[in-house]
Amino acid sequence: MEDAKKQFASQLREAMIAAGYEPKPAVLEREFNTRYWGKPMSLHGVRLWLLGETMPDFRKMETLSKWLGVSVQQLSYGGASGRAAEPRRARWDSGIGYEDRDIFEAYLKLPVPQRKLIREVILTFAKVHAQP
Repeated sequence: MEDAKKQFASQLREAMIAAGYEPKPAVLEREFNTRYWGKPMSLHGVRLWLLGETMPDFRKMETLSKWLGVSVQQLSYGGASGRAAEPRRARWDSGIGYEDRDIFEAYLKLPVPQRKLIREVILTFAKVHAQP
């Protein structure tokens, strides 16, 4: 079981780097809690993930998987990644102007519950707009 935890920690760090994030507990805590709808993870809890001392349950693993753009199996066991992060990052950098960046900065300063609410509003508008 120890090897599985260490393998997970290694894969998590690699996936974070590939997705353009620093593999630091503060980054992981912020990004994970923004996307996860259950009880938020503590800084200490996600630090244990990165150190390979604990592993998340399946629901949390799914959240990590969706956020980082890799399969649950990739996070757990390694292997080839399902998506490349660089084209996604390039699209992000080229498609956002300074006004949008200001909005994102303000969003990131909000507490996690408010960010979750704003995220749901944006996703709802995106779904309605995408319908024919």
